[in-house]
Amino acid sequence: QVQLVESGGGLVQAGDSLRLSCAASGRTFSSYVMGWLRQAPGKEREFVAAITWSSGSTYYADSVKGRFTISKDNAENTVYLQMNSLKPEDTAVYYCAARSIYLSKYDYWGQGTQVTVSS
Repeated sequence: QVQLVESGGGLVQAGDSLRLSCAASGRTFSSYVMGWLRQAPGKEREFVAAITWSSGSTYYADSVKGRFTISKDNAENTVYLQMNSLKPEDTAVYYCAARSIYLSKYDYWGQGTQVTVSS
């Protein structure tokens, strides 16, 4: 059974940093893309960043480019999202998700972790 478990959210001030972690288990993710998506109150869920497990290629939403960095630790089967220079508009529930590299839809989701950035 696939499990994605996020951690690292919290309440910070604008300009601060946070690192989210996503511990993945239950299958081999070598042919998967691991993503971070977020949903703010009253808004639709949006893409934040993704990393291809096999190649390490990374992708970012324009709104976070230059501030957020996605990375992975193969040995720990963990994906990270380093968030720097946080802004109040980054406030959201952040979800870790996984999808096959052959598909566009994310199949597996974590429970989400709250990130709140105060001004």
